Amino acid sequence: MRSHYCGQVNETLSGQNVTLAGWVNRRRDLGGVIFIDMRDREGIVQVVFDPQQAAAIEHADSLRQEFCIQIQGNVKERPASQVNDSMKTGKVEVIATELTILSRSEPLPIDFNSEVSEEQRLRYRYIDLRRPLMNERLQFRARVASSVRRFLDDNQFLDIETPMLTRATPEGARDYLVPSRTHKGKFFALPQSPQLFKQLLMMSGFDRYYQIVKCFRDEDLRADRQPEFTQIDIETSFMSAEQVREVTEQLVRKLFNDMLEVELGDFPSMPYSEAMRRFGSDKPDLRNPLELVDVADILKDVEFKVFAGPASDPKGRVAVIKVPGAATKLSRKNIDEYGKFVEIYGAKGLAWLKVNDVAAGREGLQSPILKFLPDDAVEALLTRVDAQNDDILFFGADNGVVVSEALGALRLKLGEDLGLVEDGWRPLWVVDFPMFEATDEGLFALHHPFTAPVGVSAEELEANPEGTLSNAYDMVLNGVEVGGGSVRIHEQHMQAAVFRILGISDEEAREKFGFLLDALKYGTPPHAGLAFGLDRLVMLMVGATSIRDVIAFPKTTTAACPLTDAPGFANPDALAELGVQLKKD
Repeated sequence: MRSHYCGQVNETLSGQNVTLAGWVNRRRDLGGVIFIDMRDREGIVQVVFDPQQAAAIEHADSLRQEFCIQIQGNVKERPASQVNDSMKTGKVEVIATELTILSRSEPLPIDFNSEVSEEQRLRYRYIDLRRPLMNERLQFRARVASSVRRFLDDNQFLDIETPMLTRATPEGARDYLVPSRTHKGKFFALPQSPQLFKQLLMMSGFDRYYQIVKCFRDEDLRADRQPEFTQIDIETSFMSAEQVREVTEQLVRKLFNDMLEVELGDFPSMPYSEAMRRFGSDKPDLRNPLELVDVADILKDVEFKVFAGPASDPKGRVAVIKVPGAATKLSRKNIDEYGKFVEIYGAKGLAWLKVNDVAAGREGLQSPILKFLPDDAVEALLTRVDAQNDDILFFGADNGVVVSEALGALRLKLGEDLGLVEDGWRPLWVVDFPMFEATDEGLFALHHPFTAPVGVSAEELEANPEGTLSNAYDMVLNGVEVGGGSVRIHEQHMQAAVFRILGISDEEAREKFGFLLDALKYGTPPHAGLAFGLDRLVMLMVGATSIRDVIAFPKTTTAACPLTDAPGFANPDALAELGVQLKKD
């Protein structure tokens, strides 16, 4: 039905007849001569209906936005004064000779010339996706996936599918469960990741595997989370952590070079402990120059208990962010707003100190806490952070987790509010994660329970689990974790030790992971891998702020689909057949 896409019509086709099919993007009637901008997935071209072309003009007057049409016409170069440099087809126009209205459109339920809520955009997603911006993003995503496949195919990775109906695995979120009709009372789980199956593939001798695969996690949603998301899953045998990082870094560098003509260069590495100390985050945005500075040693003996208490507590932390030049930019109202902001992260408040004149000593400072601090502590603070005139210091004092999270978030907000974030791309490997994290409920694996520790035996791991590092690594780009992986446990006794530390009994381990434990008995090779979040990666590359804007049919933040009105109620007969009965409140 077409000879060319609209966006392909250019001056090389001048004088030729073309057949186009697409939608009316805009219509203008200039005293009998009708102009439309005609759109398809490749772009927009101007079509002219001249009254001298009676066959074409007959129905042109009835055309409205989003009518689906077919046009036959002759390509003509525009006069120099009428060239539209904002369109890639702006040097030409098509003089219509025939018009076929393939389908009419009712008035649109959404108006993209005004503010449209995300709920409305998702409800009428098939119209929203016609917008050039959304069209370009999904085409870009498709090219990213193709580029990833080409790189991995060229590097001897095999594309192997893994099951969608499987057993529940501990990935840190709730599972989506699927009831079995043939095994009443039993349930499949949709995979949170192909973790165990890709390890089994390594045990089966497929030493380089990849898959672009859907994963499912029933967790609270935000801009970079969806209940179903797409993962670039990679696993290798007989490769070290450094080698895995090297090949996946090459993949991302090539991707950015091919798609954006950006040279990322080599990725620096940073230990987890340094990232938390300097930035309060394990995914620091290095474009932001602000850093956290520890000052507990300076303040542990002051009479001000707000500082002295956490400073003397082994699990406490007192840190400060110096914001250069902000003392004259931030009002007391702004500071109070930042105080309320950090409360979201568990902080009880936000102490501050303005540096008006360093040379004037205490007299050149302004702060409600100044009266609680002795001269030597004040002088040491100013020296520690290299304070200059017009700087402002923000303090966090609490347990280490609260301070890191609160000041880490404040750092990002200050950087954004004050325009401190640099342009460009700042990639980073974060390495040397703790093997476990302690909570009130016990120890949990910081990554997952199949991650190998660094440099210890199973006995040494059990003797000091909280002091052991894992052989895990995350790829971070501009403050977003785009990929993460680890060296996996390939020895049965080490896996058993990890399960014991996590409080998983032998019976529970056998019930949940018996097939994996059995496989570890039969010559398991050393293996390691990494998984990228395709949605997050594309979101960053196109400059979107939510992965919902790079997924064709996403869910809302309540895990619902306005387009299909999913989830919905099941047919009672279907539930009965599955052996499922709903409990009424």
